[in-house]
Amino acid sequence: IPAKAMPESGTPASRIADAAASSGNLPWIEKYRPKQLDDLMSHRDIVSTIQRFLSEGRLPHLLFYGPAGVGKTSTILAIAGQIYSKREFPTMVLDLNASDERGIGVVRNEILTFASTRTVFSAGFKLVILDEADAMTKDAQNALRRIMEKFTANVRFCLVCNYLSKIIPALQSRCTRFRFAPLPSDSVAARVRDIAVAEGANLDEAGCRALVRLSGGDMRRALNILQSTALAFPAGVDEAAVYACVGHPSPADIRRVLQHLMNEEAPAAHAAIRELCADRGVALLDVVTELHELLGRVDFPVSVRAHFYIRLADIEERLCAGATDRLQLSALIGAAMEARELLLMEKEKLDREAGQ
Repeated sequence: IPAKAMPESGTPASRIADAAASSGNLPWIEKYRPKQLDDLMSHRDIVSTIQRFLSEGRLPHLLFYGPAGVGKTSTILAIAGQIYSKREFPTMVLDLNASDERGIGVVRNEILTFASTRTVFSAGFKLVILDEADAMTKDAQNALRRIMEKFTANVRFCLVCNYLSKIIPALQSRCTRFRFAPLPSDSVAARVRDIAVAEGANLDEAGCRALVRLSGGDMRRALNILQSTALAFPAGVDEAAVYACVGHPSPADIRRVLQHLMNEEAPAAHAAIRELCADRGVALLDVVTELHELLGRVDFPVSVRAHFYIRLADIEERLCAGATDRLQLSALIGAAMEARELLLMEKEKLDREAGQ
């Protein structure tokens, strides 16, 4: 294995402060990308396994898969930074992304040439990183499997993808697979707070909870929202600023929508919800998604909740297929009217049972 690059000194928190002072106008997702394996805030079982591979000099071909923004690319770049020095990196690492041409021609030419040659002044194996490998064509993946077999002594491959099912079984069987799950909320919150302090952004606790909720375990999304909100609202990053910046309905907005649906007549509910969506600049699809989560916390009878879920699923499908918000808002109000009828029937049923 190549000689390890010298690790940077200090703690992860101190390296965040150093990045804030030295990285100029870089987007925060790149400015604060972990540079070492120790800086990765989650997936400690994966990191410890890879550390053992590196310490024993037996790194296999790797396959990282999982949702976006959970540290797959950062992990392999940190591995490469630990194996190679800055001087060796350009000649020992080939990093291809989905933005590059990913057909069979690149595999037969660029990747084959890189894998089949040795560097005179560097010992050990090279590293090929194929980010978003699920965008590769089937022909390119079939050509790649033979290269992986033939040049194992000279090169290691790391495939990074979101969907494991789009990688052919022949490649999966040649790699050690690691699944990267969405990041835990407390880990995202801790990193967001550290970066907000480093950047001088006035982030309050409610704003932090909103960031974590909207990110859904995606650190990249959380940092993008934090940076956008900090620039748009220099006075402070609070809950209202976060939701206003991303154009997403807040929990208070969704509670008002449900109140309109369940307590007002159809014309009044239609006008109120349309006005709310226009004032907040939110899409009906986001309202439907948030309603789904809120209904799980409302004390509705099972039959009413099931009816609502089915109708919301139909509305979401039609919205994703290109239906207009105006008509689907009417469908949403119609679903609420039916749910109110079901509630009355359930109440009458309970009253009869109590009378008996």
